[in-house]
Amino acid sequence: QMADPFLYNTGERSNYGCLGHEEQIEYLNAYVCRPSFFTDKAVIVVHDVFGWRFPDIRYIVDLMAGHGFIAICPDFFKGTEPWKSTDHWVDFPDWMKNHDPMKVDKEADVVLKYLKEQCGAKKIGIVGFSWGGMAVHHLMLKNPQLTAGVSLYGIIRDSEERYSLLNPTFFIFGEKDHTISLDQIFLLEDKLKQYCKVPYKIKVYPGQVHGFAQLKPEDMKPEDKPYIEEARRDMIDWIKMFV
Repeated sequence: QMADPFLYNTGERSNYGCLGHEEQIEYLNAYVCRPSFFTDKAVIVVHDVFGWRFPDIRYIVDLMAGHGFIAICPDFFKGTEPWKSTDHWVDFPDWMKNHDPMKVDKEADVVLKYLKEQCGAKKIGIVGFSWGGMAVHHLMLKNPQLTAGVSLYGIIRDSEERYSLLNPTFFIFGEKDHTISLDQIFLLEDKLKQYCKVPYKIKVYPGQVHGFAQLKPEDMKPEDKPYIEEARRDMIDWIKMFV
């Protein structure tokens, strides 16, 4: 029996009335939220294993739009089933084989093209959570069009090429994340010091578990709230600094 990698209960979630709308972009569905004024800055939000319809991720898209960015969360699973909280963890490795966070390049290109051609975006950042954090780490190594990235509790573990980031990248971790050990975080920091030629940052938030930063305000525990809010502020500040 594999431990449930998400320590928050995804079933006990408050409903969320979204501010944005769904759109079809080539072969992808996407959730899009725009600020009330014109901007040429955009942010791609990469969902976790629960997919592009998950209320928490839509909340993050709306949050980014509220800070003045065209924000978009495309369905990186391309219409296939996301992971569900009722699925069995023993099946998770097989599910991951068909949902590889390092095979997102084509979808990223479709979204970048849309943001540039349809939305007039000149600078585009990316933030991703868990599965999406791994996708962000991958894309920040591969796609120079992404001006800045924030990976929240997701790292690529098994490639020696994973340290030559192309643009500024911020890695956010929870201290009590049992999917990413502190050893892995120290290794990442050590290697980035050696190989990375652009600004980067690594920060570990005390007492926080995997998935902590995407909770909606009404779902937060009082003792976690300051760290969740700090992580979100840090994420937004990083994007504002470079995008």
